[in-house]
Amino acid sequence: MALMPRVKWFDRTTREKIVAEALEILEQIGVFVENKEAVGFLVDAGARTGKGRVFIPASLVERALRSVPGRILVYDRAGEVALDLGGDRIHFNPGSAALRIFDPELGDAREPVTRDVERFARLTDALPNYAAQSTGLIPGDVPEEIADRYRLMLGLINSAKPVVTGTFKIEAFTVMHEMLAAVAGDADRLREKPLAIFDCCPSPPLMWSDLTCQALIDCARTGLPAELVSMPLTGATAPVTLAGAVTQHCAENLSGIVIHQLARAGAPIVYGGSPACFDMRKGTTPMGAVETMMIDGAYAEIGKHLGLPTHAYMA
Repeated sequence: MALMPRVKWFDRTTREKIVAEALEILEQIGVFVENKEAVGFLVDAGARTGKGRVFIPASLVERALRSVPGRILVYDRAGEVALDLGGDRIHFNPGSAALRIFDPELGDAREPVTRDVERFARLTDALPNYAAQSTGLIPGDVPEEIADRYRLMLGLINSAKPVVTGTFKIEAFTVMHEMLAAVAGDADRLREKPLAIFDCCPSPPLMWSDLTCQALIDCARTGLPAELVSMPLTGATAPVTLAGAVTQHCAENLSGIVIHQLARAGAPIVYGGSPACFDMRKGTTPMGAVETMMIDGAYAEIGKHLGLPTHAYMA
């Protein structure tokens, strides 16, 4: 039996305190929600509104957590399980989403184009340690308005692995869902054996845009797994302390879970994120810094404490 190294940041009491403080934030400070349908869901379920915010009671969060599945299966084109998400099972995919790439022939960075996206998908497909592909490059040689759909199409053509993706436009989801359903056979087969995970990103601090709310709702209704990608930046869009960033991350993710589960209880969702320690000297977000890795590991521990599948950008 293989041994798995573990790093633990919190004892049970501290984990419970972080979750309790996140619930207090949602009740007393609230979240900004731009999507009218989501606000309607929340108000009908017992949340209150004021000053442009929605205040979510702890009882509503707890109800949503009870309906979230603790395990998610994602399939490849052949209908075989490629990702078994939950517990301590670990899978890798190449992440997203590069606006520029290094070109060895030029010796400099440039904008990705169609050929790069195709090669990226083929390479990921051939690497056995990647369980899934991602729409990890944004092609600059097509109109920006269709870039989200176009890169998914290229991924589906060039790789049989499931794909982690996301929408740039609200209207894109319908087209992307239709493409995935065509590959799966139909919408019912896609619901039964999902081929993709859609990233849904709140805007820190404590805000859900119209686009990302709609992605949560669309994923829930179609049965495609949603992946929460909360992105607190220490000292910029979140408290400067690492524990404070983890607490805000928890509040943002819990608010997304409530919206998602109100759209369809029992729909699959992943507790994830892309936080970073903010370098105030240079105005940058060092994704490989030890402090960033500490936040990632700590919030994954909170997600597991809640019994949810977790995700992080950790390489």
